[in-house]
Amino acid sequence: MASFLKSLQGKAKNIQGKTRQLISTHGSSYYNNLLESNKQYIAKEPTIDKCQELSKQLFYTRLASIPGRYEKFWKEVEFLKNKLKDRQDLTVEDVGVAALFAAECYCWFSVGEIIGRGFTFTGYYP
Repeated sequence: MASFLKSLQGKAKNIQGKTRQLISTHGSSYYNNLLESNKQYIAKEPTIDKCQELSKQLFYTRLASIPGRYEKFWKEVEFLKNKLKDRQDLTVEDVGVAALFAAECYCWFSVGEIIGRGFTFTGYYP
């Protein structure tokens, strides 16, 4: 078991070294290409006032999208109600997808709780 862990550690260091080499050789060119292709989104005068203006634009744009998202949410709820009314017509595939979705949501919640507690399973902080 110890030799397996040593070989795994050696492979991880090798991958880390290759990654560092790749980033050091191609990182700056990728960064420059990224900035060049997205220069229309870069503020010409990066001042605090400009940043606050952009922040407000983002906030109010998101705020303006709430009614549309609210309407879509209630359409989804109505769709779910109709599916539950006609549950005799549900296929095994529909039930399986719903079960997988519920399991995924539960797992994300559980993993989030574990991470939030500092990767402890009992909540005990040593």
